[in-house]
Amino acid sequence: MKPQEPPIIYFGNDWFAENRTSSHHVARELAKRHRLLYVECPGLRAPQGSRRDLHKIGRLILKLWRFVRGGMKINENVTVVTLPQIPLHRFRLIRAFNHVISRLALRSFMFCHGIRRPVAWFIAPHVAHLCGKLGEVLSVYYCVDDFAAFPGMDAGSIQKMDDDLTKRADLVFVASETLIERKRSLNEHVAHSPHGVDVDHFSKTARGEVAVPEDIAALKKPVAGFFGLIEDWIDLDLVAHLARARPQYSFVMIGRVAVPEQNLPKLDNLHFPGRRPYESLPDYGSGFDCCLIPYKLTRQVMHANPLKLREYLAMGKPVVAVSTPEIDQFADVVSIARNADEFLQKVDEAVTNPQTAAEISRRLARVAPQSWEACVARAWQRVASAIEARQNHPAREAPLASALSGRN
Repeated sequence: MKPQEPPIIYFGNDWFAENRTSSHHVARELAKRHRLLYVECPGLRAPQGSRRDLHKIGRLILKLWRFVRGGMKINENVTVVTLPQIPLHRFRLIRAFNHVISRLALRSFMFCHGIRRPVAWFIAPHVAHLCGKLGEVLSVYYCVDDFAAFPGMDAGSIQKMDDDLTKRADLVFVASETLIERKRSLNEHVAHSPHGVDVDHFSKTARGEVAVPEDIAALKKPVAGFFGLIEDWIDLDLVAHLARARPQYSFVMIGRVAVPEQNLPKLDNLHFPGRRPYESLPDYGSGFDCCLIPYKLTRQVMHANPLKLREYLAMGKPVVAVSTPEIDQFADVVSIARNADEFLQKVDEAVTNPQTAAEISRRLARVAPQSWEACVARAWQRVASAIEARQNHPAREAPLASALSGRN
């Protein structure tokens, strides 16, 4: 399909990252209809001298090489370029350097790729200084997380950049309703855009089109499973409690381990097989008797809208989760626990009660209308309306207010 104007400059995370994030899903949907210059923006988290940071330094060197090499054409509509950033946001001179080098780099990228009057679509806040500086027809901040609450962040600097981008952007979307109030105190043009799900991909599990991978097929049943990044917000103490209390169950935590190895519980029935490709997650899900969301109730988690919740439900699997504002909205199809003992009880119920076809269908039906295609289409409709209104009425406030008149 021929791309439609305007083109989009999309500021996201690593295009080649092993985790398929909301940033990737949204970009891929936009690229079905628009020419997309995807700008990788490394450097949100400052290094702290850990082994993980040594790995990050290696990735930073790789990204610098990608920057020097220039753009990489992914397909007819997508070109990926890398923006050089030094992740030391608390230092004024470093920030100034990042601002200058990134602006020069963007102007060069835009010239080389013939980009004029784009929509600037921001996912992360640390490139806020570019908002309104690219000759864009409209700027969008698609905020999917409370970034300043992430572990290992320079919270003050990140919050300042997040607030700055919120103020600068013409439109702001938030994935979680809990973020709306703060955002609207800074910018009245804010709308809720909850995450979507790749329904066709994950419903392969419910349709019986996948096979359990060999590395978990031999585990003793029942299997309680998780997939996602294993970070500080995962309650490993809760997971260990479940595994100790039910030695006859298998607990599988699939995903890259981003916490120190010594923090991982060592139990015979608790398994950390590591990262697995996004394409194979429905296969692994087919081996789960129930799915887990064992979060710590941190500030970041309380503002999160977990992708895996919809992915679990699209597989038709029973889900046991902690209580957060976004998860509670799915209480009709998710077993929600408010303490460790209740979590264990809910797991017992999920793995011992036979799952009926009606229950599986109800979970699928709950998320079927929430595809990424539908999610991005709704967001783009607002963007397109704002662009049209601005073209018809050059003054900023009236057209954008009209475009967002149904903002919730």
